[in-house]
Amino acid sequence: MASVAFLGLGVMGYPMAGHLRNKGGHDVTVYNRTKAKAEQWVAQHGGTVANTPAEAADGKDFVFCCVGNDDDLRAVTIGAEGAFQSMKQGAIFIDNTTASAEVARELAEKAQVRGFSFLDAPVSGGQAGAENGVLTVMVGGEQKAFDKAKPVIDAYARMVGLMGRAGSGQLTKMINQICIAGLVQGLAEGIHFGKKAGLDIEKVIEVISRGAAGSWQMENRHKTMNAGKYDFGFAVDWMRKDLGICLAEADRNGAKLPVTALVDQFYKDVQGMGGKRWDTSSLLARLEK
Repeated sequence: MASVAFLGLGVMGYPMAGHLRNKGGHDVTVYNRTKAKAEQWVAQHGGTVANTPAEAADGKDFVFCCVGNDDDLRAVTIGAEGAFQSMKQGAIFIDNTTASAEVARELAEKAQVRGFSFLDAPVSGGQAGAENGVLTVMVGGEQKAFDKAKPVIDAYARMVGLMGRAGSGQLTKMINQICIAGLVQGLAEGIHFGKKAGLDIEKVIEVISRGAAGSWQMENRHKTMNAGKYDFGFAVDWMRKDLGICLAEADRNGAKLPVTALVDQFYKDVQGMGGKRWDTSSLLARLEK
């Protein structure tokens, strides 16, 4: 059993912290910007509520974090009451936020100066993956810190891999989102085309999903797309945030992402339709409007 803190109890962090407590058996202290959410978590799982990130992190072996963006991450780490103010020597900070590679490198350097480790460890699998403890975790950082943290991370993960030095986890998550964007647009166009052609979409998917066109998105989203249901899942707002990170990094490293840039604008159209919180599969709604 390890002494653990978890900062940020949103739709991902709340169940992830729960797995650390219940599946991992760890002693967990939680912090959330809205304290009532942290109190709710403790009422459900046990553990302790902290008033600040620094209080949560004080004396802990591992400090996990899952917040919204780079600014939120800096606030809970190097802010006036951030976790970096109190973390002990030899501790490990594991950041599950989808953020920029730049902030990951920045925080890894600051952690090293203070005598503890930082791992950027964004996740894939969405809310369902978090609730079921089967997330894919892409990690950047030092091997020694990764080896110590992996058995703890395993409580909420199906796959955990070290991708390279600091920032590599975030870069890998960018590739994940780049691939998903193109896949979902292709699936949306395929279903749209099939409907216009008068085909039975269920019969079509039953056949083509067993071939080269098959994907997680096809298997898990085609039914709701065909039914026009999007009030669940990974929100369009979140995907646009992630694609913005991808496009900004591409500007820095010279990568060409024409399809990603186009799909990002398609998601902007969906936002304009009132679909800010719709699932990312709602690209089909744009074609059918």
